Amino acid sequence: MKRFDIGDTVRIDIPDETDPDHERLHGRRGTVVEIISDDAGAVTDDQREGYLFRVEIANGDTVDVRWRDLRPV
Repeated sequence: MKRFDIGDTVRIDIPDETDPDHERLHGRRGTVVEIISDDAGAVTDDQREGYLFRVEIANGDTVDVRWRDLRPV
């Protein structure tokens, strides 16, 4: 079950200030440009974990994040 699709505009939401990506990514907006399947869903027994969302942020960089770190805009 994918929560987002290619072309969706999203906001990265990492509220945990101790997370290493918080300062760099929290609050950034971007567009989902690719969806990558992996086996994390089988490991965690949560189908949502089986996808990484590649997001292109405003400066042109791309980052890979899980569904729980994304919010629709």
